[in-house]
Amino acid sequence: MTDQDQANAKKGRMVALVIAGAMLLWIAAQVIGPRLGLPGRYALLIDFLAIAAFVWALVVATQIWRARQNGQGRDNKG
Repeated sequence: MTDQDQANAKKGRMVALVIAGAMLLWIAAQVIGPRLGLPGRYALLIDFLAIAAFVWALVVATQIWRARQNGQGRDNKG
């Protein structure tokens, strides 16, 4: 396994943790928020934070995918 493969694997694990963590926190906030009587603006803020986490994860996953595509292209030429 090359250093690039290890870096991509590490990024992939980070993406998975961010997606899972954002989803768990979002679900928890949706359940706990109304019980605490939090205003709707807090629910909207939490929604936007979850969306930001998912967009970040999509960007990093795309970077991983592109790095793997570039790495495969070099292997086939040489």
